[in-house]
Amino acid sequence: MEMYDAKRVSIVIEAPLENRLADALMEAGVTGFTIMPVQGGSGRSGKWSREGQLGRSGMVNFICLIRPERLDGLLEAAFAVVEPHIGVVSVTDAQVLRAERF
Repeated sequence: MEMYDAKRVSIVIEAPLENRLADALMEAGVTGFTIMPVQGGSGRSGKWSREGQLGRSGMVNFICLIRPERLDGLLEAAFAVVEPHIGVVSVTDAQVLRAERF
């Protein structure tokens, strides 16, 4: 089966910024992403958990699979939202089936 090169971008950001990041990605031409709640973790400030938090607090994780030539536009849009806030952006190489979907 033929595989196609892609980039997998993960963006972990504060939950209240979810709509702002989604809008920025769509304006940049990103046609698909998945948003998942983040249950907890550990970072520079130590261990944290979503447990006991009210409303839209906590973090969410955006997962995007895109063609490599579209990466710069996605990163520019994402960084404009993430940079002044708590968040992590990572990029890894991936391979996908059905390249026409990306």
